[in-house]
Amino acid sequence: MNLLAIETATEACSVALIHGDEVIARSEIAPRRHAELVLPMADALLAEAGLGRHALNVIAVGRGPGAFTGVRLGISLAQGMALALDIPVVTVSSLAALALEAPEDDAAILAVIDARMGEIYAASYRRDDNGGLVALDEERVCMPAALALPHASHWHVVGTGWGTYAEALRARLTGELRTADGACYPQARRVAELAALEFAAGRATAPEHALPVYLRDKVALTLVEQGKA
Repeated sequence: MNLLAIETATEACSVALIHGDEVIARSEIAPRRHAELVLPMADALLAEAGLGRHALNVIAVGRGPGAFTGVRLGISLAQGMALALDIPVVTVSSLAALALEAPEDDAAILAVIDARMGEIYAASYRRDDNGGLVALDEERVCMPAALALPHASHWHVVGTGWGTYAEALRARLTGELRTADGACYPQARRVAELAALEFAAGRATAPEHALPVYLRDKVALTLVEQGKA
């Protein structure tokens, strides 16, 4: 299987390629430069593997949540490439991809992305026995102090939401905090890992059915709301 994965939902722009049993990836923290970087990154990975685009079997993409422009870019690129190559797409939650950055043990994982405007994107998971994840709750957008979590004896927390709202999130944990990393971003390597499981299970989709997940409709505070913030 040759699978190309794209993740552009946050400040991190990353691309990964599964080529047989090998995974290679490129990633850069590059706010507002994703459109400039992502296709050259993809071409560099294909060249490194000695593949042309027509050798690809499937395109994977982080579907969000995250920055509106980044999510739209990733989905649009995945759709365009897959349509041109006549291959399917697998969409992967950017929060799930982020959760795979946590240490590998039996603790619950809280993946949390700073959503700006005083809010976070959040979801919690446990690892399964096949290299994937089991969702413990729904993806949502909320204020950190309003986050409700399922019970777990131990937690890992990953993502920029922790970097911004650590104190409020610590108070919401239902068990002991084992590790926390506020400098983690969703990565295409993890999108590729989860997408490979989905593809093997027959859960790829036609490019036109690959849809973004935003979780909220609003992108900015009004002037009145800014005055109250």
